[in-house]
Amino acid sequence: MGKYDTYVEQCTAHFKALLEEQLEREDRMEADDEKKDFANLDHIVIGFCGGDGIGPVITAESRRLVEFLLKDDIASGKVELKDIDGLTIENRLAVGKAIPDDVLAELKTCDVIMKGPTTTPTGGTMESANVAMRRELDLYANVRPTKVPSEDIDWIFFRENTEGEYVLGSKGVEVPDKLAFDFKVTTKAGTERICRAAFEYAKNNGKDYVAIVTKANIMKKTDGNFTKIAHEVAKDYPDIKAEDWFIDIMTANLVNPARRSQFQVFVMPNLYGDIITDEAAQIQGGVGTAGSGNLGDKYCMFEAIHGSAPRMIEEGRGKYANPCSMFKASEMMLRHIGYIEKADKLAKALEICNDTERKYVITGRDGGATCEEFGNYVMETVSSL
Repeated sequence: MGKYDTYVEQCTAHFKALLEEQLEREDRMEADDEKKDFANLDHIVIGFCGGDGIGPVITAESRRLVEFLLKDDIASGKVELKDIDGLTIENRLAVGKAIPDDVLAELKTCDVIMKGPTTTPTGGTMESANVAMRRELDLYANVRPTKVPSEDIDWIFFRENTEGEYVLGSKGVEVPDKLAFDFKVTTKAGTERICRAAFEYAKNNGKDYVAIVTKANIMKKTDGNFTKIAHEVAKDYPDIKAEDWFIDIMTANLVNPARRSQFQVFVMPNLYGDIITDEAAQIQGGVGTAGSGNLGDKYCMFEAIHGSAPRMIEEGRGKYANPCSMFKASEMMLRHIGYIEKADKLAKALEICNDTERKYVITGRDGGATCEEFGNYVMETVSSL
């Protein structure tokens, strides 16, 4: 045997198992046609899962806001709010799972989930809680809007959420001190459903342009198939122009005032969407201003797009955390479950509080407003509309 034969055999067996697993997943997606109409449920359960770091602080404020906005339907029993603990980094490390079994069971009792940021350990094999939740609940569409009216920016990003590099990111192989492989996967069913979600949104919201963002000139199999399938889906939407863009030039175009206002709807694989939506959020005013929806056919999860900021907790500044990203996620959640008028009022209130009036300003330090003070300000503003 050659000196690497053992590693080759181990890696080959590992890849075979991954290939079989992903083929089975593809078969399940093709066979599953169950869909929940979230806007027309007789009874809807909204779970609040704080996470760790500043997550519990801003999630609690989001819960208070949602409770205020939906107080009548909560009182009537149409809406039920549920608190879910246990998604802290300490608990996850203790049980050695990205999502402890009891927490996952509680999450599955909800229709929609408001989730705070969670810490992902660097190195090791434990995957992100977000990645695990997206997989376990099949939350295949990550949807992130960006609006800057003064710059004529009105974008919405559809990022594939359960494939790409992320679904296999903790399952790579390594020959110590020599090389390492990670894997990327694209399935036909997975690509079709994220592309259809983007084109359906465009059709239903008066948009006539979808940018398909990949690196298909380099990643010829995975991204090449994504592009091919996206154009096959586009044929069902003849009034919408579909155009290919490479991720590198798109990152440049988003900061190009001469080009960026032409874009409306974006659809892309997982990794590119993760990166470019943070760029878009920064253009909007920072990641603290942006919310995110993770949509599936049976469950949905809404969250802040930023991290858990453990340093703020360590320094005793947790109460000064900015809840705006969770408030934006709350607006997206309300809209998704059919409370359009309340979502519109919340969106208007956030615009007033963050841009127009600014009576209370979050700085993250004791010179600015606390999370609770800003929450009170938003609720007072909603009441005045």
